[in-house]
Amino acid sequence: MKEQLNDLLSKETLLVWNELVDAIDLLYDVDRLWDKGFGNWKIEYKYRRGGKTLCTFYAKEEVANLLLIYGRAEREKFEKIKDSLSRPMQDIYERTEVLHDGKWLWIPLDDNIGIEDIIEMLKIKRRPNRK
Repeated sequence: MKEQLNDLLSKETLLVWNELVDAIDLLYDVDRLWDKGFGNWKIEYKYRRGGKTLCTFYAKEEVANLLLIYGRAEREKFEKIKDSLSRPMQDIYERTEVLHDGKWLWIPLDDNIGIEDIIEMLKIKRRPNRK
């Protein structure tokens, strides 16, 4: 799957993907699962632990996104830190509709959203379990 990922994404997007994966790997001891995507997505890369998903990467031609799903508790935590996050991250959150099973945040892996913002969003979902 990694070879296919290299073929799908631009060098810039692949760089952001890899930086984020490295940052997550430093903070979280979780299972990593590669799979084929759904719909137009060609690749899925999921971080899970104990049957719960931390986040999922998706890739297709020249595009990669990170999916975070926030339930009610995570949305309440987000409200407490939102002012410390970048305006682009706040915009993604505000534009995302709340569905019956939570808020599905599709975060583009590009230069508009910093790795630090994404890590803070992940910390809302689950505390890091590596030192």
